[in-house]
Amino acid sequence: MKTKFIFIAMILAGVLAVSAPLFAHHGYAAYDMINSRSLKGTITSYALANPHTQISFDVKDATGTVEHWAVETGLPVRGMRAIGFTSDSLKPGDEVTINFHPAKDAIHAGVLINVVWPDGHVLPAPEKPAGDQPK
Repeated sequence: MKTKFIFIAMILAGVLAVSAPLFAHHGYAAYDMINSRSLKGTITSYALANPHTQISFDVKDATGTVEHWAVETGLPVRGMRAIGFTSDSLKPGDEVTINFHPAKDAIHAGVLINVVWPDGHVLPAPEKPAGDQPK
């Protein structure tokens, strides 16, 4: 009986060890987290949602051809709200500049660094150096 219990426990431990990576987060292996790009475009959709906020936008290339781009954020909704984003931050038709870490392959995707509006408003707002804090 004890041998049967140990055998079942070993099988269960093996199944759990093999299946654990299935529940792991995907990470940023598909993105170039060292380099960044900056594109001016028009928002086509924005979803402040878990697990990651998605921003889609269109960019015209040098020939006038429209390229469809999408970036995601690394933060869930609570984190996005903490850095200033709301469900109304971006609307289809908004003209913005998106700064992001691009995908390593040729797809038009990336991980968001920030969004800059024409009036200079930036989200997330850049952090001030420690010496620039109000006294």
